[in-house]
Amino acid sequence: MNVSEEIAALPQDAIPNEDFCQTTGPSEAGLLTQQFLAFNTVITLQAFGPDAVVLAAFEAARAQCRVYERLFSRTLPHSDIARLNGAGGRPVPIREETAALLEAALSYCAASEGLFDVTIGTAVGLWNFHEGRVADAGRLREAMAHVDWRGVHVKRAADGTVAWLDDPRAALDLGGIAKGWIADELTALLVRCGVGSFVVNLGGNVVAHGLKLDGAPWKVGLQDPFERGAVVGAVALSDASAVTSGTYERGFEKDSVRYHHILNPRTGLPVDTDAAGVTVVARRSIDAEGFSTTLLAMGVERGLAFARSRPEILNAYFVDSEKRVCSLG
Repeated sequence: MNVSEEIAALPQDAIPNEDFCQTTGPSEAGLLTQQFLAFNTVITLQAFGPDAVVLAAFEAARAQCRVYERLFSRTLPHSDIARLNGAGGRPVPIREETAALLEAALSYCAASEGLFDVTIGTAVGLWNFHEGRVADAGRLREAMAHVDWRGVHVKRAADGTVAWLDDPRAALDLGGIAKGWIADELTALLVRCGVGSFVVNLGGNVVAHGLKLDGAPWKVGLQDPFERGAVVGAVALSDASAVTSGTYERGFEKDSVRYHHILNPRTGLPVDTDAAGVTVVARRSIDAEGFSTTLLAMGVERGLAFARSRPEILNAYFVDSEKRVCSLG
């Protein structure tokens, strides 16, 4: 059995809430909206265009999300990522999509000055930000010995592609990069389906393509880190993506200490930063997502300097603890 046949023989994992899908519209302005659940978040697609064309495109995008979730999930047992994490360092056959995402992710690890690392999965698993569980200090120190993105390898051959981890106890977690890659793929898919004016929102990872029917750009709010649902400003978008990372997204307080979900790959602890939220704007969503966590970890001053050094970043908006907004200009 070659690599491709081995992948094809894998079982199809059930995805939580896979059947939920809600379509509304068109609105008075002609906007069709569809929402469904994937990647542990609410996915929202909005578009202008003939109903039949738009709905067919939405259906294709939703089906593609199911493919990606079954490939990239850390928790679905037969995903490429779960099999890599459980292989004990042995080569694992993976799909081309997973290979492309892994290679892209490693480039952002290299560019992040050590503040983004996709092998932090072992440390992530010691925290529970929903139930308010703090990672045990001893186990966390042990886990951090297995965090090193340079030990991730992808190899292509005539009969397929394999990947492996040098460290048998390392664990991949692509939660900080996968949605950016997926958003770009969904954008290309919707364009191929004949939709020219749309928004893809993967739970705060937003792509806006084209213009509204009145010729105006789409607008994306800058999330207020301290009040759910409130905004501190807005960004006009057309043929670009805005991705927000924030310490407010998941976290808890215990013994008067606030813990958030963005971990430092050097310590396994929540990053110490004066930025409560960062929104990065880029042409490609993977660039926006790939740098958003890094900028948040760097903090306002260092993050602004880093953002200016990266031509992929069109703008970056930092919201600090006083709700002040700083940007590249």
